[in-house]
Amino acid sequence: MEVLREAAPQVLATIVSRYRQFEACEDAVQEALLAATIQWPDQGIPDNPRAWLTTVATRRLADQWHSDQARRRREATVVALGTPTELEAPGPDEGPPDRDDTLMLLFLCCHPDLSPSSQMALTLRAFGGLSTAEIARALLTPESTVAQRISRAKQRIRSVGIQYPLSGEMYTSRLRVVLHMLYLIFNEGYASTSGPDLLRSELTREAIRLTRTVYGLLPDDGEVAGLLALMLLTEARSQARTAPDGTLIPLTEQDRSRWSQHVIHEGIALITRALASGGPVGQYQLQAAIAAVHAEAARPQDTDWRQISALYELLEKTAPNPMITLSRAVAVAMVRGPEEGLALLAPLDRDKRMRDHHRFHAVRGHLLEMAGDLNAARHCYQVAARRTNSVPEQRYLAGRSAGLGGSTSR
Repeated sequence: MEVLREAAPQVLATIVSRYRQFEACEDAVQEALLAATIQWPDQGIPDNPRAWLTTVATRRLADQWHSDQARRRREATVVALGTPTELEAPGPDEGPPDRDDTLMLLFLCCHPDLSPSSQMALTLRAFGGLSTAEIARALLTPESTVAQRISRAKQRIRSVGIQYPLSGEMYTSRLRVVLHMLYLIFNEGYASTSGPDLLRSELTREAIRLTRTVYGLLPDDGEVAGLLALMLLTEARSQARTAPDGTLIPLTEQDRSRWSQHVIHEGIALITRALASGGPVGQYQLQAAIAAVHAEAARPQDTDWRQISALYELLEKTAPNPMITLSRAVAVAMVRGPEEGLALLAPLDRDKRMRDHHRFHAVRGHLLEMAGDLNAARHCYQVAARRTNSVPEQRYLAGRSAGLGGSTSR
């Protein structure tokens, strides 16, 4: 239910800011979500879903803290928080607090006592609502490792405690990690790693909303502006990315009249101002600049691939990443031919993470098809289709393979 996915991080942020017990609050919110999935289909969605969930989660939390099994933890919490009345649930007609604590939750998940990998895993679980398996695919990490990181992160937060409100220094020191978290959450929403739908609009909307909030606080930070511009320029194409039946439509085949021009204009204005400021140019600004070049092309054949190739080369030097290398290989192939692009992919074949990733095989298949090696391209598409858990991507890749003729491998 989409309303639950949208409300969950806001509810969790609200009660964490009140009660400072991350793990207990997360458990209480999960119970509230379960109650909603049982009750709402029969009783209807309440007028204020967030208030309903906050009330139920708070009551579950109070029940937990008043139980015999939680007595010692309750007593310690009461001492830390103040009077027991703070655990009283709000009334059924009481709306959620005016303050939106989701940004606080995001910065909390980026606690400096956590390792970067644990910060990512905890953020994607608590804020993005992703499963352990989805997080593992997003981070190119085994699922068991992700589960351990999340468990350790919760334990660490419990041991160091939660300071709220956060100081200005805390916001500054955690900003880069927070931007990366927002970037990952947006990407999961824009191209879901699993399930029947390519898009999870509740994640892209929330990532954009929070990035706008950060931009409002730090309008002169080029990377904040760059990330917001990148999200907007990417989101502007969302309506053209799938057919009515959910089939994936690649960029070169999209109906560009369906791109949101007012969103594109906002994104281009943001990145233009950021690049003109004279400050250091980071990875989000470069990615936004690439997205802007695509957005400015009225037709696929009008795309300035030379400029895109040059930007990818700079991006790869600024923030080396195998996924960036994949995209650069496509751009190089468009400028200098598929053989040059395939040469860039060769080193990635030694990286097990990439050999197991569907996108590596999909890109290689695309370049092999450009080079005229249809048998090899067909095989790559088939491997890619087997290695993605996204149904729209599976269908698209299987279709590409079938379109090249020949038999289908098992």
